Amino acid sequence: NCVIRGKLSANQIEGDLVKTVGKAFPRDSRAPKRWPSGTITVRVYDDQPFNRQIVIPAVAFSGARHERENSDTYSSCRLIVKKNGAEIYNRTAMDNTLVYSGVIDMPAGRGDMTLEFSVSAWWVNGWYPTASISDLLVVVMKKATAGITIS
Repeated sequence: NCVIRGKLSANQIEGDLVKTVGKAFPRDSRAPKRWPSGTITVRVYDDQPFNRQIVIPAVAFSGARHERENSDTYSSCRLIVKKNGAEIYNRTAMDNTLVYSGVIDMPAGRGDMTLEFSVSAWWVNGWYPTASISDLLVVVMKKATAGITIS
């Protein structure tokens, strides 16, 4: 433990400037091909004296089209994202792939942040759905622009 009152230059830093965590979405095990079903809850505690950003790199999810003689049916995959209980994303993929990604500011001193990622899949005719979703990755970093210019 130390306090530096001045400028510190470092090429090798151990610590919590950036934290990452990843997790696969839960699966429903009732079918031979397990489909996405369940919720991942992420809690970022307001335990640092500086502003942070929560970055969610791309989460890709998709359903599928099933061709039949007289009509096509679809497996659907829905992703709902909530921030502190408020819905911020709700989309359903049928025969396409959708992507969610986000950057969320977390000012210091404003309380913990809770993110919920809920995925569900279904097929309109009651068959086992053909759906997929990539793993969730969460990156939490100190919010700063020192040394970066975008023009």
